[in-house]
Amino acid sequence: MSYDAIAQIKQEVLVRYLEAWAPAALHRARRVIYVHGYADSDDGSTAEAAMRVLAEQSDLVRGRELTMVATGDDLGDVGPRLSAIGEQSGAGAGLAVHTISGGTDKTLPVGLKAIGAQRVPLLGCLDAANASEPPAPATVAALTAGKPAEVLLVLPPGAKADSYRTGWPLFTQVELAVSDEPGELLVFGATAGKSLEGFKEALWSVDEFAGVRYRDPGDPDRHLIDISLTPHPGPLRREILARLERGGEATVTELRTYALTETVYRAADATRVLHALVDAGTVTRRPAHGRLGGDVVISL
Repeated sequence: MSYDAIAQIKQEVLVRYLEAWAPAALHRARRVIYVHGYADSDDGSTAEAAMRVLAEQSDLVRGRELTMVATGDDLGDVGPRLSAIGEQSGAGAGLAVHTISGGTDKTLPVGLKAIGAQRVPLLGCLDAANASEPPAPATVAALTAGKPAEVLLVLPPGAKADSYRTGWPLFTQVELAVSDEPGELLVFGATAGKSLEGFKEALWSVDEFAGVRYRDPGDPDRHLIDISLTPHPGPLRREILARLERGGEATVTELRTYALTETVYRAADATRVLHALVDAGTVTRRPAHGRLGGDVVISL
């Protein structure tokens, strides 16, 4: 049950993010590329869900190119199903699917070069939680050829994401947990700040599934957080206080950015926590009165 619930959470986060990303990217550029690695790892279920989202953009792709590149060990069964979804969309030549078997590590970087993925809006989804081995850092880094580029990466429980940071100026991660044991690690990397904000909105707006909660890898207390539009502020409170103790005073803008980039929370969540900390006298602010604007300095 917990495995199925985690799979549902991952798929819903991807679908919600794609629903916002695809139309925005198509408004911005004539060519847009979505890359789905390990497309056969769950019998193609998530790849098909992603393709259905792309197929919904049929009105927007006219005169443009929206391409899905799917890689995996053996896409002999998955490929025709993806193509059928595209054909039924009515998008015509504007929506294309390219499937490449032979393993994601071996084929993804080559496939990106072959399709001309450089300097076009690009989103990659690599769910390697059940792969025989995690993706090579070079495979994930290959996605940075896009402009802007974004990646959703899932690693197995206990894995570390630090080796995948190269090329991603914005990088955040969250555990999908069902117990005190380490959970699958959902990682998001981006080259533009608005992308990170969009991911966080998708992360907290999904429906809660039986027993699955989030855990912030940076929280020393490893607190489990219920999935909610207004998540429990405890872990963020601890992390902001630790940031102030470690780095000294900071502006509200700096702490909002810290929450967005270094925790599972959104910038707006940091604002709420800072208001509570100031009201409780746990931190001080300079100036002492007025609106808690971005240039207000917070200190212990």
